Amino acid sequence: MPPWHPVEWKSNPAARPYDAFRFTFAKMTTNASVFASLPPDWQGWIRENLARACHPQDMANSMARSGQYSIEQARAAIDEAIGGTQSAFASSDKLPTIDVTANRLQLSDRAVDILFVMDRPRIVLLGDVLSGEECDAIVEHCSSRYARSTVTSEVDGASTVHQGRTSDMAFIQRGDSDIADRIDRRLSELGNWPLECSEPFQLQKYGVSHEYRPHFDWLNPSSTGHRSHLERGGQRLGTFILYLTDVEQGGGTAFPNIGVEVHPRKGNALFFLNTDAAHTPDQQTLHAGSPVVKGSKIIANKWLRASRY
Repeated sequence: MPPWHPVEWKSNPAARPYDAFRFTFAKMTTNASVFASLPPDWQGWIRENLARACHPQDMANSMARSGQYSIEQARAAIDEAIGGTQSAFASSDKLPTIDVTANRLQLSDRAVDILFVMDRPRIVLLGDVLSGEECDAIVEHCSSRYARSTVTSEVDGASTVHQGRTSDMAFIQRGDSDIADRIDRRLSELGNWPLECSEPFQLQKYGVSHEYRPHFDWLNPSSTGHRSHLERGGQRLGTFILYLTDVEQGGGTAFPNIGVEVHPRKGNALFFLNTDAAHTPDQQTLHAGSPVVKGSKIIANKWLRASRY
């Protein structure tokens, strides 16, 4: 079956065929409050794309990218157009997942320890993901590459220096380092997620007092600045944080909304999901890089995207 795409006003992201939503116009309701409040051209757009078997989530993302509706308004309108008793967005889309049924997970090239698991939000602390030699090699590879860290503006999408992020950063593109590529494959296996659906490694180096104040890793589909970043690869569904150094004091990864803080340990990794099963951003994933009190901290971030990046 060919990939079907919602016809958009400005752009045309990849959509997935979704047989459960091959509806005829007769099965669509058009008198519900949110749907009825839409202009006729938007109502027609929803009808047309549902009839073309476009996936409702892709349609909602397209509506949010237009800047005229929030993701919540878009989903409500699409649900009302479809009708029925269950939301189209309640069904589980595929997410990265780590097998936590045993205390030690055997991968193709390494055994990894499962140290801590939380269900909501999904957080998994992993031990011995990297060897000490691998950590040192990645740190050395980027030793001369660092520049001041930036954040992605929600206003215009630009990379800007922000006072809430005081670290330095460097990147490792796929193919730059054999060791990094090996770790990339390991994380793909660990998270049960395609290698091509992830961003390059982003290293962060923190000195004393450096921090990253509370923030989210997911991209906001309702913000102008993040929409262009969503067009390539879709949402950031999951995050791996690789701890490449030990830290004498401070430098933890804190989740202030749920009262959890993970202390860095060389070779360990932290994994968490950024969205729910319908790829809706999870507010509980607010997290921060706590200030380093003594020593220094180097981590590598790996973000898992919804589609090819």
